[in-house]
Parts: sequence; structure tokens; C-alpha cells
Amino acid sequence: MKFEKIAEDVKNVKTKPSDQELLDLYGLYKQALVGDINTDRPGMLDMKGKAKWDAWNSRKGMSNDDAMSAYITLGKEVISKYGM
Repeated sequence: MKFEKIAEDVKNVKTKPSDQELLDLYGLYKQALVGDINTDRPGMLDMKGKAKWDAWNSRKGMSNDDAMSAYITLGKEVISKYGM
């Protein structure tokens, strides 16, 4: 399936994507596979956890298919931008 291939390829780009790109990918990935967020927001000291939680929560209500499509589109952009 194209989604899994893109998800794998994104992990292997030559240069690390920006934090925002990584958060966008994370949020779309979780929304595509799990659906709406199902965990409590991490505590104040967990900055990375909060950022990831917010990225996923920002996709709330998006269908799994729409999230998967958006992930594939963003993944292709990241791969094209940073190379394999």
C-alpha cells in the first residue's frame, strides 16, 4: 500500500525534516491509523509530548482516508525536498 511505503521512505530521507514537518506528519499518521486522539495531553514538562499531542489533536474530526491522503501528499513533498 502506498501509505506504508511513504511512511517508511519518510524515515529515510537524507536530511532531517523541520520540526513542523515532523509534527504534521506525526499528526496525520496517528489520525490515519488511530482516528481522533484518545489520550490525555501530557504534563507541562513534557514539551515534545505536548507538541506531538497538539499535532494529532489538530486533526480531530478528519477521516482516516483524508488523513492518509494528506500524509501521502506531505510525505512526497518531504521526500522530494530532502532526498533519499
